[in-house]
Amino acid sequence: MAAVSVTTRFAPSPSGPLHVGHLLAALRARQLADWHGGHCLLRVEDIDVRAQNPAMSELMYEDLSWLGLRFDGAVMVQSRRFAVYADVLERLRRLGVLYPCFCTRTEIKAQLAELGRAPHATLGYQYPGTCRSLSPELAAERIAAGEPHAWRLDMQRVQDMIGCPSWHDLHRGTQRCEPTAFGDVVLARKEFPASYHLCVVVDDAEQGVTHVTRGEDLFEATHIHRALQGVLGLPVPTYCHHGLLRDNAGKRLAKRDGARSIASLRAAGYTPADILQSLNRALEEGGIWRI
Repeated sequence: MAAVSVTTRFAPSPSGPLHVGHLLAALRARQLADWHGGHCLLRVEDIDVRAQNPAMSELMYEDLSWLGLRFDGAVMVQSRRFAVYADVLERLRRLGVLYPCFCTRTEIKAQLAELGRAPHATLGYQYPGTCRSLSPELAAERIAAGEPHAWRLDMQRVQDMIGCPSWHDLHRGTQRCEPTAFGDVVLARKEFPASYHLCVVVDDAEQGVTHVTRGEDLFEATHIHRALQGVLGLPVPTYCHHGLLRDNAGKRLAKRDGARSIASLRAAGYTPADILQSLNRALEEGGIWRI
């Protein structure tokens, strides 16, 4: 049997400067591809208008070039693919697993409080399904009247269709998807024509990504992604959710930690070799970043 060709991807969102957490994700993707003689692709995840910043995108490309990171093939840019995502959303509507939700965030929180249910700590508050049972006629009337709404994935219908399929994580082994675990997630709204969950699944399939490397903070989101893959009949990658970089106090490094951006480290006189050496040391020391 011929060996499977490995394709990974690095998919930053240029809503701010690249930081060392981005670098870890890029290196993990590049290394896994190289270990298997495969390809590592670059995808720009800029569906959020805050990430559609030409200056930040240019800085991102400069940082990646300065670090010596190379990628294979053409760069995919999500903001150029809204028509593709719209087609997928329409397909989900035809399948009967997408419905309009007219609830505001404030209303949802109030509904949850009445039900005595605490918001979910990782993926946001779990929607109680208020609009799920609206008749198609009433929903159409409210949309025609211009009422703001989001489009939610009916996870119970999805689970009825596909059951609880599995996926494989290189660190955690075989995992069982639970589509209903996080409620009916939003796949689109007026200010976001397509959500991260929808775009990442569609794009991974189109780019032929066989191995998804990303931070462990996105592990639970894989339930949603596996559910979408199942209902859309898309291939299922192997996943690798790696650890995150943290400061000396054990706090996760984030974009707001500007002193750890690649641009600031460049300005401070650090070389690519310095940064890569510090990253390797951090990995040996449980993810503690010391620059």
